[in-house]
Amino acid sequence: MFSIKRFLALLSTRNKEFFRDRSSLAWNILMPVLIVAGFAFAFSGDIGKEFKVGVINEQSATSAAQVFIQLKYIDFYNIDSTEKEKLRAIEKVQRHQVDLVLDAQTQQYWINTESPKGYLVEKILLGTKENSFSKQTVSGKQIRYIDWVIPGILSMNMMFSALFGVGFVIVRYRKNGMLKRLKATPITAFEYLSAQVASRIMLIMVVTAFVFYGTNFFVDFVMNGSHLALFFVFALGALSMISLGLIIAARISSEETAGGLLNLFSWPMMFFSGVWFSLEGAAPIMQNIAEIFPLTHVTTAARAIMIDGAELIDLSYHLIVLTAQSVVFMLFGAWFFKWE
Repeated sequence: MFSIKRFLALLSTRNKEFFRDRSSLAWNILMPVLIVAGFAFAFSGDIGKEFKVGVINEQSATSAAQVFIQLKYIDFYNIDSTEKEKLRAIEKVQRHQVDLVLDAQTQQYWINTESPKGYLVEKILLGTKENSFSKQTVSGKQIRYIDWVIPGILSMNMMFSALFGVGFVIVRYRKNGMLKRLKATPITAFEYLSAQVASRIMLIMVVTAFVFYGTNFFVDFVMNGSHLALFFVFALGALSMISLGLIIAARISSEETAGGLLNLFSWPMMFFSGVWFSLEGAAPIMQNIAEIFPLTHVTTAARAIMIDGAELIDLSYHLIVLTAQSVVFMLFGAWFFKWE
């Protein structure tokens, strides 16, 4: 039978162990701060020189649009012709994330009147043959790269803390015989794993909040959504990735093996979950693979809240996926877990 008293005792013990480990605590706080500081410094000047253009209805492009789309040194990517995707693309023009959006069928295009790069792309567009394009203008504040990347950095730091913080602890306990001794007590596997999960979520959220508000004091990044909604997304994402760590640590007794498996999971997630670069325009198979990773949904949802001001109802797909992954990972990890 589940005992609250035993659960709280395990939770308190794990929290004290973490805070007494000064090197681990410092690393969890300093690493994301240094990354944010580095990117803020590196991208404090002009954003790159590459032009980015979104194209709607490329398959039915007019001859004039085809001439423009075939130009070199411009990054073209396809946009679905649905009204929702079209509005999303126009919003990116407003935020200076895309320099121009072109409907290749109607030859209508959208630019930001406050964007220098949009101005230049428009001149290139109007300089093509058979010029008969219809101009639409929008305006909006520029979104810096640091504004775009900060949700990914926070999510990535959570991922490493969740996977390695739980995985290595359980493996170390199993290796030094601690779990074997705990097995002889009235503590159940569910109580032990629940305490580990709860402790790690609490610590992750405290560290993430510290990093978020600490770096924001110096960088002043964009936050258009609800802080409470962002907290909920991060908490649910942390639960999903902690549960994934439980599966890896369920039976392994070698720290070297655990480290290899944790890296096998964490590094692909870091590079293919949209942390450092947008997956728009990437190969469809890459986008489909990215949907498997919890980090993809955490990063996408956090970015939508911070930049777009999205509400939780708008992120229902990502929240459902994260909830389902948490349940599946937790159940499988508890079923697969062994004390020795």
